[in-house]
Amino acid sequence: MTTPQANDLIQRAAEAVASARALVIGAGAGMGVDSGLPDFRGREGFWRAYPMAERLGLSFAEMANPRWFRHDPAFAWGFYGHRLNLYRATTPHPGFAILRRWMEQMAGGGFVVTSNVDGQFQRAGFPADRLVECHGRIDVFQCVSSCGADLFDADPTPLMIDMEELRAAEPLPQCPRCHGIARPNILMFGDFDWDASLTDAQERRFGAWLSTVIDAGPIVVVECGAGTAISTIRSLCERTAEQLGGTLIRLNPRAPEVPLGHIGLPLGAAEGLDAIDRRLARLR
Repeated sequence: MTTPQANDLIQRAAEAVASARALVIGAGAGMGVDSGLPDFRGREGFWRAYPMAERLGLSFAEMANPRWFRHDPAFAWGFYGHRLNLYRATTPHPGFAILRRWMEQMAGGGFVVTSNVDGQFQRAGFPADRLVECHGRIDVFQCVSSCGADLFDADPTPLMIDMEELRAAEPLPQCPRCHGIARPNILMFGDFDWDASLTDAQERRFGAWLSTVIDAGPIVVVECGAGTAISTIRSLCERTAEQLGGTLIRLNPRAPEVPLGHIGLPLGAAEGLDAIDRRLARLR
């Protein structure tokens, strides 16, 4: 983006970050795409990553359903085990480090709210007590049978996956209490058994933090790669900016539109954050 209009938007975004005393980061699937993670946009995007799902005629919503853990756990863990292995092996792109530095430099600090389940913010060094993972996290597990066990961390050993059949080899992850099948602590489609206790605690911390910065001065909301199909992050970012009288900076190559007075850049997360950070360096 080199047009005068684009340069003006980048300048405004840099000025908003420079003047802010607190930062809210909203992140959707587009944030991970810049790290090389697959884009499940549409059936074709999902099927490119998982050809077996195409052969079975399964969409992402049909595959990401808790029923598989009860009826065919090896198949369920073929899908989620591959994703867990992939996310663990993926290095967060440089945009994460930029956001972390901005957050650390602000008087009121910051908070991350993400719909991603990949754990990339933790791998990029963000503190766990400044994160809301509104759909859960893939490397935290819960019991499929809801036996009363607390949530527990995934074993660090990679699962062995047959990608041709999309099936995981034994032993499958187990609940430490009842030794039944475990599943990721992720909110899936048609999911009535998700244990939301971890996310609920994160949301309470976010609300408490917001109360400390509401009158502390300008706030900036930086939204990265949040789509419109499931608008959880977009809606939250717009609402937070409105309630706190802050500036929303939306980075999205497909849907950069923003409410009047805010800043929308048709750029991916890594490119957009780098452009703003370079301009910010000139202001300081």
